[in-house]
Amino acid sequence: MRAIPTVEQRAFASSLRALLAAESPVELVRTLTEPDADRRTPALWKALTDAGVFGLALAGEHGGSGGSLDDLAVFYTEAGRALCPTTVHSSIQAGLAVDQLGSPAAKAAWLPSLACGAVRGTTALWNARDAAAVSAPLRADTASGRWRLNGTADYVADADVADIIVVSAAAQRHTLAFAVDTQASGVIVQPLAMAGGQRAFTVRFDDVVVDDRALLGEATGTALRRLANAATALGSLDLVGVGQAVIDRTVDYTTLRHQFGRPIASFQAAQHLVADMHIALAAARLAAHAAVFWIARGRTATRETAIARVHAATAARSITLDAHQLHGGMGYVTETDLYLWSERARFGSTWGGGADVAAGWLEETLRAEEAR
Repeated sequence: MRAIPTVEQRAFASSLRALLAAESPVELVRTLTEPDADRRTPALWKALTDAGVFGLALAGEHGGSGGSLDDLAVFYTEAGRALCPTTVHSSIQAGLAVDQLGSPAAKAAWLPSLACGAVRGTTALWNARDAAAVSAPLRADTASGRWRLNGTADYVADADVADIIVVSAAAQRHTLAFAVDTQASGVIVQPLAMAGGQRAFTVRFDDVVVDDRALLGEATGTALRRLANAATALGSLDLVGVGQAVIDRTVDYTTLRHQFGRPIASFQAAQHLVADMHIALAAARLAAHAAVFWIARGRTATRETAIARVHAATAARSITLDAHQLHGGMGYVTETDLYLWSERARFGSTWGGGADVAAGWLEETLRAEEAR
């Protein structure tokens, strides 16, 4: 596993940082927390499309860049640093799901539109409280070459702006994956109450009729878990980006802010806190990259994903808390914007399972290995 980024990855990260600074400024992030905000962010979406972000890990024959999860890891880190809207993450994950679960015909039908940003997607393939729970939320029945989908998917991220939702459904003895138009008759999207301006939805499927074009293929438990692990590992790198941004802001503040005639940064207690923040972030970064590395090479990597989530969720919590302490009362003034990264850290470190849930994944994995 390569722990040090390559020259190409550093250059890519630098270009993404500049793009996101221009197209996803703090002012935009603030407006997206408002109830009537335009969450489709057309200017940002176009910039990311032109940069090839949505097709980073997709094959060239389907309009992608022919890269891998390693390339997405670079984007997710910069996305967390800049608080890039999660609508982007949801669409990327929909593309990965189609790529991993779809038949050749399904990939040809859906991936080019997802890769070029013409179609926005989201997924409902694992539990938002525990990504290890990949039971199908829907039931699928077939007759005359058409499928009827019934059931409810809870806590679906960004379903309000998605054109399609990739969802799994139980059909007799198999689990199948479908890409369903969110505007189809019988699809009902209802907002859920969420803290911190985050958006999630309940999506009900009441006798939704779809044809074979919507059918991606069979979704085995192993394939679904690998997708869930990929999302969790990449999400952990989003938290790494959040942590890096918070540390940078805190170092700047403690250097400029004076107390007793000295910069706060000159006090040993402040230095120790910042050092602890750096150590926690370094561990989270290495663990998340390790998980992405092995998933990109075909492994399910539940052990690595669990370790990554434990480190990232713990680091996100400690770094943001210490940052608020070092900012003093200013840290709780909304004009400082620090709270925006704190809210992203809180949401990102619990979506799909927090450190305690991930510790359970690790325990189960170790038990299974011992039993072999």
